[in-house]
Amino acid sequence: MKSSNIGGQAVLEGIMMRHGDEYAVAVRKPDGEIIVQKEYYKSIIKWKSLTRLPFIRGVFNFIDSMVLGIKTLTYSAEFFEEEEEEQSLTEAEASKKEKQEKAVMAGTVAFSVIVAVAVFMVLPYFLSSLLKPVITSYSIRTVVEGGVRIGIFILYVLLISRMKDIQRTFMYHGAEHKCINCIEHGLPLTVENVRGSSRQHKRCGTSFLFFVLAISIVLLLLIHVDSPVMRVVVRIALLPVIAGISYEVLKLAGRSDNVLVNFLSKPGLGVQRLTTKEPDDSMIEVAIQAVEAVFDWRAYEAENFNTAADI
Repeated sequence: MKSSNIGGQAVLEGIMMRHGDEYAVAVRKPDGEIIVQKEYYKSIIKWKSLTRLPFIRGVFNFIDSMVLGIKTLTYSAEFFEEEEEEQSLTEAEASKKEKQEKAVMAGTVAFSVIVAVAVFMVLPYFLSSLLKPVITSYSIRTVVEGGVRIGIFILYVLLISRMKDIQRTFMYHGAEHKCINCIEHGLPLTVENVRGSSRQHKRCGTSFLFFVLAISIVLLLLIHVDSPVMRVVVRIALLPVIAGISYEVLKLAGRSDNVLVNFLSKPGLGVQRLTTKEPDDSMIEVAIQAVEAVFDWRAYEAENFNTAADI
């Protein structure tokens, strides 16, 4: 199976699909109409070569994904905000508003990264340090720390999954995966075929995060420092390395059916049972429109599955 290289994410009552530099957001409005917006994404990284270098590209692609994710979430939310009086903005006012939105987006990304580092990297270290009187071995405490980190992640997913809006978002997440699986198994992209496809996919961002958590355990076992302060510094400094390795493992998983690769992918696929839910047909329709806006699935299937190009 050749990877389609299409990916995406669920947004508020919709789906964002990305293929190369193109992305499309399909949202079902409160009145039932599906709106599709297609655009080109300009990476925040000016040097394109950095986004192609193995182990380095993962860090920059992760940042780009966060920026695009927040941007498309904000766009989808606009359809569900309370109606405001329309105002005609001058060119200067429109430019100022755009700059403000970019500043808010940059601040949101920065805040999200800081909180994630604090909760998923620093907090587990301090919690595991409390066991020092009981567990004298640093290596064992590091493994325990990794377990705590994974436990916090799963607990976080379980808590947010109780929210009604998040439950629907997880359903759209399932629709996204089902569409990609349908295409990558050579089936025509119809509601019926998508409905019967798996809602789990090895290239999912959930699997990426799980790889980050698991690989961090291995790297931290290899690096020993005595100072508690330096241990915190090492955990933060290693994040780009961990992200880079995790990205390469994820890409390998997406294009390989190797037994070992499939085995390593199982924990991430298991967590996806929490972050994806079975969508209804109306959600699948939205996902299909997002896919077709940026990806010629007929040509892909004709090339990889010897199907008729006019499916």
